[in-house]
Amino acid sequence: MKRSEIVLMIAQVPLDFLLLLLAGATAYSMRFADWALAIKPVFFKFSLQEFLSVIYPVAGGWLIIFALFGLYSTDQNRKLGRDLVRVFFACSVGLAGVAVYVMFSQQLFDSRFLALAGWGFAVVYVALGRVCMRGLKSVLYRLHIGKRRVVLIGSKDQRDGIAKTFRSRSELGYDVIDVFDTISAGIFSRLDTLSFDEVIVLSPKAQEKEMLQLLAYCNRTHKTFKYSADLFATFGANMAVYPIAGLPMVELKWTKLEGWWRVIKRLSDIVWSLVCVIVFSPILLVSSLLIFFESGRPIIYKNLRVGIRGKEFFTLKFRSMYQKDSTGPQFGTAGLRAEAREKKLIVKHSTKQGPIYKIGNDPRVTPFGRIIRRWSIDELPQLFNVLRGEMSLVGPRPHQPREVDKYKDDYPIVFTLKPGMTGLAQVSGRSDLSFEEEMKLDILYTERWSSMLDFIILLKTPFILFQKRKAL
Repeated sequence: MKRSEIVLMIAQVPLDFLLLLLAGATAYSMRFADWALAIKPVFFKFSLQEFLSVIYPVAGGWLIIFALFGLYSTDQNRKLGRDLVRVFFACSVGLAGVAVYVMFSQQLFDSRFLALAGWGFAVVYVALGRVCMRGLKSVLYRLHIGKRRVVLIGSKDQRDGIAKTFRSRSELGYDVIDVFDTISAGIFSRLDTLSFDEVIVLSPKAQEKEMLQLLAYCNRTHKTFKYSADLFATFGANMAVYPIAGLPMVELKWTKLEGWWRVIKRLSDIVWSLVCVIVFSPILLVSSLLIFFESGRPIIYKNLRVGIRGKEFFTLKFRSMYQKDSTGPQFGTAGLRAEAREKKLIVKHSTKQGPIYKIGNDPRVTPFGRIIRRWSIDELPQLFNVLRGEMSLVGPRPHQPREVDKYKDDYPIVFTLKPGMTGLAQVSGRSDLSFEEEMKLDILYTERWSSMLDFIILLKTPFILFQKRKAL
């Protein structure tokens, strides 16, 4: 999903909550209006503040009902009319819940009118909120904000038909930037020059081999890949099937971590990393002091790594090597000389085969550095990477650019998610895994992600830390 779609998706929740409060306040003002009191007096009065204190949890419960009815679905192509019908039924279920509560709790205030009026206003207000949100999205699309830039592949009739639909229905959010008749060898060089978000394959003439090549390209460049549902059954572990401009389309998803799950994982990362920073603050402070007194500054080592969608960032670690042996741009020309020495050590002492290296009995590590490496204390500063959104608590292992250059075309899927402080590979063998084993575990995690899997990995991580690392 594009960032603008995620923002609007998240904004819908507090908007609905405010509209439900407004519906309750409107019902309250009507019930205690002079004309209503003249018709039927109220025997048990509530102040508006007291009434709203009752409405807050009710509105929260209704949001859960809305979610169960699919009103916060990540499908950006769902129909407005279907959403409005769901609003009616979701509010009706919410009203039924309120009625059951009132019946069993034997409330003494005049709740029937307030409940019915609140339900009616909730249906109207929430429905209007949905219409306004669609209107806002349509305005943004007309301004070419948040539109998905697509490349169409298919016969001229197919392309012209769907392109015409995209132009006439801006609410769909698609902008066609280029078209192709078939998937040929030259298409990839052309795609390299385009700034696009997704590819849509329409032609039934496409061969499976060509489709797989295009799929691999989209995966490597982190673009969305969609194809007509009548072409092939599936190419990946996760699929979403839905109509686009009346055509059933299949979207391949390399992970289940999309939409709301991605939002929830991010919120969880923020909360738990803050908790960990507080809990481990004594260890962070003591480690900082010991590193300073042992080998001076800098205390934090900035190591360049590759993250989600191939973006480079600096992981933060406690420096565990002597300054003269520390590599990277943080140390300028001294870092370049250290990198040259490191390459010689890799040739002689690397305990791993393939793109990833691991130097056994590394002579560059300080005495205290060996201690913090053994118990992974050197990685605690990465909690701040998590807070900044560069990493997650759980995810694939991040690697250095020079390592990634050797395998990025073969394993592009591992850049689908943010790298993690811990992960399936880390709790399944730490540094003892071969490169291929590590990649298989990271791919498995990406394709089969679930909140339960994250929980299990986090639960296992402290026990794994008590196992000494080999080849330090």
